[in-house]
Parts: sequence; C-alpha cells; structure tokens
Amino acid sequence: MAATRKGKGFILLLILSIAIIGVTACSIETTDAADENSNIETITIDHPLGKAEVKKNPERIIVFDYATLDSLDLMGIDIIGLPKSTIPEYLSKYRDERYEDVGTLFEPDFEKIYELNPDVIFISDRQVEVYEELNEIAPTVYFQVDGGKYMESITNNLIILGNIFDKEEFVEEELSKINSAMAAIRDRVTEMGANALIVMANDGSISAFGKGSRFGIIHEEFGFTPVDPDIKVEKHGNSISFEYILEKNPDYVFVIDRAATTGGSTTAEQIFDNDIIKNTEAYKNGRIVYLTPQVWYVASGGLRGTYIMIEDIESSLK
Repeated sequence: MAATRKGKGFILLLILSIAIIGVTACSIETTDAADENSNIETITIDHPLGKAEVKKNPERIIVFDYATLDSLDLMGIDIIGLPKSTIPEYLSKYRDERYEDVGTLFEPDFEKIYELNPDVIFISDRQVEVYEELNEIAPTVYFQVDGGKYMESITNNLIILGNIFDKEEFVEEELSKINSAMAAIRDRVTEMGANALIVMANDGSISAFGKGSRFGIIHEEFGFTPVDPDIKVEKHGNSISFEYILEKNPDYVFVIDRAATTGGSTTAEQIFDNDIIKNTEAYKNGRIVYLTPQVWYVASGGLRGTYIMIEDIESSLK
C-alpha cells in the first residue's frame, strides 16, 4: 500500500509540475528570426536566478552542470563545450577533443565561451556567482537540486529540458522508472525499519548530513530513518568524530568520499579502517556503504546519475 500511495503522489506531482511549468517556466512564443523566410520558436523559462528565452532545440549548447550533461547525454542531445577538468568517469566521452574546454566549474573561460557563440548555457549551484556574466553572453538557465526534495527538483528540471528539446514523452517514461525503483527500495527499507547516518569524508575529516541536506534523498526518498534527527542542515555538514558514530551506532553508514573527487591524499576506506568503526553494528554487518562519489558529490540530479544512486542503495540492502 505504501508504494501505491507514493506512486499516486508522484503522478499528482508530475501533473502539477507540468501545469505549473506550462504557466510560469515554459511559456512558448514564436519570434521572427533574422531571415524573414523563417521563424524561430522560443521557450521562456523562469528559474531561481531570472528568466531565459531559449530557442527550441538549440544546437550550440554549453553545460556547466554535469547532472544536466548526464540527462542530455541519455536524451541523445550533443553539446559543444563544458568544464573538462572534473568530468565524472561515467561521462568520460566528453573529454574528447571535439568538445571545447570552457574553464572550471567555478571559473568559466568567458572569452572562450563568447567565441563559441552558444545558443544556451546550463548552470547549477557552483556557477551562481557568475550567472550575470554568462547570461550576457547567451541565455543561461540555472538548474537547482534540493537534496531534501530530490524528486521534486529533478522532475521540474527534466520537464524543462523535455520542453526545450521536444523530449517530453522520454522524460515522463524515465521519471516513471525512477519513481518505481525508488518506491521498491523505500518499501524494503520501511519493512526493515532501518536507520542510517550519512557521512562525508574529506581526507582526514568527517562530517554528518541529515534530513533536508544535499544528501537527504537517503532519508526522504529511500526511506532510511535518520539515526540522529538533530543534525543541522549545513552546506558542509556537521563536523563529527568516529566516537560519535559508535555512540549513535546506526544500522547503515553511507559514506561519500569527497577527496576522491578533488584529488585528496587519503581515501574514505583508509579513514574508516580503525578500531572504533570496527566496533559498530554497521561494520559488523557489512553496512558501511561507500557511495559513488562523482555522482553523489559532483553530479547528482541527472538521469543516469540517479540510476547509479539507486543502484548504490539497492546493492547495500542486506
């Protein structure tokens, strides 16, 4: 019954999202192009940083958001440029020379971007401070993913992409698959009555994330009860110790290895290889779970990335 109720809720959310976006975020208007014999259809998108008027099915696309790149890749939509220094391994084909390097996630190469004359630029949180500069070069769309409202966020973002690229049916099918997979996991977790602690490891330090945080999908969507309901929602998490983990003694410890994405010298596995952790029930039961860091830390919110997240959690259930 839980899955049925959640499924109905998702369908209602999807219908509501389509209705809202149709009114506010994706109103479509046709404008005259420079060529008097043709028209360019555009779509106006309201996003948290402003508005963007984007032509339908743009071809010259620059992406600073790897989650958006992930989704476009699965849709079969090609791009011309992206930041290439931190491309997730599962998107490694974009390291090819035919894709232009447009800077880093935090420092765009504005001159290069201007030279490429893009039709649209897609960004996420890491580019918020340079939004205005990018938007002066080309229509710039900001996609936000709230870990505490993960499915609501990606539903909104994917519907917008579907409208821009005429992929509405594809998006609807993919969201349906994702929701079904999440519901199945949530039912199993609920039946187990499992609680969990989410930990990010960064070289020698560790921090905890709870409900409503950037990794809150583990609680909100997958159904694990927070072992500590008092963890505050903070960008970099709450600093903790291994003694804290032993004291809380969660059924599961989900670990995101930040250092694995930033070139750190100490892995999460090395940090967690200690006598305190070995005394926890999670360790004894094989429930210290190392999540795919390039997805969870760098690129959460894309279609393929979401499937990887689902696989990470599904494979941990024992």
